[in-house]
Amino acid sequence: MVDWDEFRATRTQLGAAFVRILGYFREDGTKSVAAIEEAMRARDARGLVMPAHTLKSEARQFGGEKLGAVAEDIEMFARHCVESQISPEEYLPRVVELRQLFEETLGALEREANPLVQRRPAGFGRAVGY
Repeated sequence: MVDWDEFRATRTQLGAAFVRILGYFREDGTKSVAAIEEAMRARDARGLVMPAHTLKSEARQFGGEKLGAVAEDIEMFARHCVESQISPEEYLPRVVELRQLFEETLGALEREANPLVQRRPAGFGRAVGY
């Protein structure tokens, strides 16, 4: 679900701003998912494109590869619908799975980012070298 190497690289790159930027992802992602759901209810393919694009990019920035892939799939299909002037309703199941995936991904990211989370010591419950 999460590419932890990408997550660590982003955390290193953002430094002290990491937790704040992750908070922005929470806010923006919540808005994007809601906008995607609303556009689907309205069968508005154009309304799917930008929030799916935004969610894709932001998810991947933090290593949320599965979420990014689903958002990209929705974005590409919505672009096809706009170009073909067809309804996006056949993608309803993809949109339905998006909220749960967003919440699971965000939960995993926030757990890993929490400095109070106890990390497992290396090697079968012992510190390295013991």
